[in-house]
Amino acid sequence: MARPRKISDEDVLEALAGQLATQGPQALTFASASSATGLSPATLVQRYGSREAMLRAGLLWMWDELNKQTAFLDATQSLDAEGAIGLLIRLSADYGGGDEAAQGLLLLREDLRDPVVRARGVAWNHTLSSALGRRLSADANGQERLGRLMASQWQGAVLWWGFSREGTLRSYLRRELREWLSAVGVR
Repeated sequence: MARPRKISDEDVLEALAGQLATQGPQALTFASASSATGLSPATLVQRYGSREAMLRAGLLWMWDELNKQTAFLDATQSLDAEGAIGLLIRLSADYGGGDEAAQGLLLLREDLRDPVVRARGVAWNHTLSSALGRRLSADANGQERLGRLMASQWQGAVLWWGFSREGTLRSYLRRELREWLSAVGVR
């Protein structure tokens, strides 16, 4: 008979995600995951089989959490341009300072390399673009286009802020997104 698990899969994945966010994917090993979770490396090997599968599980859990956060913000932000800005700023809240944002780029690299995880990014882009578009236009075609473009503008602004670190990320995004909305004629 199998022994009962001492820590749930959800708790293990949350611990792995925390380690990935702070130390980056290159630091994830069965030994480091053992330290983060309190489970032995052998137990982790039994659960995940390989380091790559453990990394994928941690990344997929992070996408699940991002999807939950996006759904919550979509349901709670006003259905106007300011609501779109608020949604994106709140999604950026965990980016931290420039060094933390750099860690996020290492995670993004892993997301882009794994086709299963990359598909989650494609799906989230559609969800986010839809949430933004409903706040920017009443026209279905305009919603898709403006939502997608605003999401791209947001990610570009995050990247450029990482270089300049001009003010806070929040204030930089608010300014850049309002300027973009004005340029495309959305009030």
